Amino acid sequence: MKTLETISNIAGKYFAVWVMLAAVVAFIFPDTFLVFGGYITILLGVVMFGMGLTLKAVDFKIIFTNPLPVIIGLIAQFTIMPLTAFAIAYLLQLPAELAAGLVLLGSVPGGTASNVMVYLAKGNVALSIAMTSVSTLVAPIATPLILLGLAGQWMPVDPVSMFLSIFQVIIVPIVLGLLVKKLLPNIVEKSLNIIPLISVVAIIVIVTAVVSGNSEKIATAGFIVFVAVMLHNAAGLFLGYLAALALKLDEGTRRAISIEVGMQNSGLGVALATAHFAPAAAIPSALGAVWHNISGPILATYWAKRPVKDQPASKSEKPIGQSKQA
Repeated sequence: MKTLETISNIAGKYFAVWVMLAAVVAFIFPDTFLVFGGYITILLGVVMFGMGLTLKAVDFKIIFTNPLPVIIGLIAQFTIMPLTAFAIAYLLQLPAELAAGLVLLGSVPGGTASNVMVYLAKGNVALSIAMTSVSTLVAPIATPLILLGLAGQWMPVDPVSMFLSIFQVIIVPIVLGLLVKKLLPNIVEKSLNIIPLISVVAIIVIVTAVVSGNSEKIATAGFIVFVAVMLHNAAGLFLGYLAALALKLDEGTRRAISIEVGMQNSGLGVALATAHFAPAAAIPSALGAVWHNISGPILATYWAKRPVKDQPASKSEKPIGQSKQA
């Protein structure tokens, strides 16, 4: 178990490096990883099951004690990201599949890797965890409706089918994780330190599956899509912070909202694109899995050197056991 914990810590610490290496290898040797294409949904379910194992009642306490930042962050999450994705797709004149894929990336909830980034940035960790949890639970309704309104012009969107997919791949695994934690608390507690390893491996396999299955299209359109993903991420980080600043929220809260808005659940984006759109629509989310885990640590490191004044102790608590997810 100690060995697994050590490997898990290394996997989590250098997550961005592993994802980048896996993407490069899958691009060079695509045939090797094509077999994983049929397991994307299952792998994402494993990641969400891990999230269910780590959730605690205290994670939702801030929703009842101080709901305003959560509401502001949630609104920012589901307005800033899809709208900026829509605008960038138009400005860069992306092909239909890639445009729909970018809007899809902007319409999914935040990823749990953001919780770790907020902790490193000395932001409001309690708010970060609450935002991730609430946006994930809202996603089955919010994501299909947003896509219907913004991406329908590029590709057909079936909101009911997409709702069922998100419910199956997110809500069901999370509920199962909560049940297992309730029934087997001692076993789960001993296993929390290796959950990041499982999540990292699952995300890496998902990225290799998408890259290998779309290697030719990435070769022809990869640069412009990567630019689109970087612009989209930067817009989310900046506008998320700006929204919190405009509403005069404290610095720790601004940092949390900025990172939560900017870092998406790219694994879910890949799964939904693969199931409901054309295969190429998964490329923005696959590249997002790489880039979000580069920009996040960079921003967190920058903020870590700038202490937050008058920050309550609860905002600097480490998100113990949070699984890393792109």
